[in-house]
Amino acid sequence: QVQLVESGGGLVQAGGSLRLSCAASGRSFSSFEMGWFRQVPGKEREFVAAISRSGGTKYYSDSVKGRFTASKDNAKNTMYLQMNSLKPEDTAVYYCAAGQNIRVLTTKLGYNYWGQGTQVTVSS
Repeated sequence: QVQLVESGGGLVQAGGSLRLSCAASGRSFSSFEMGWFRQVPGKEREFVAAISRSGGTKYYSDSVKGRFTASKDNAKNTMYLQMNSLKPEDTAVYYCAAGQNIRVLTTKLGYNYWGQGTQVTVSS
């Protein structure tokens, strides 16, 4: 079992930055692939970023590529999402997720554990 807790969300103006954190407890953090997803009311939860167990391979959605950076600190059992040049359309609840032996990191399938989410609001 893995427990995930996100933090770092808030209100920011367009063009600003935020860093989200996802703290994990329970089983060995280094054995998990990790992902970030986001959701707005009435829409499907969508993929944002993912990172391999070692942290060496990363994936990003086209909408955030070049602006967001995911990282994973296995020693601290924490994953981060650095979000720069934020846009109003980035407004959503952001969730971190974890799973093992995931074939496709860019979809919700395969992620067994989810955090409770943290709200990010970007004002124009």
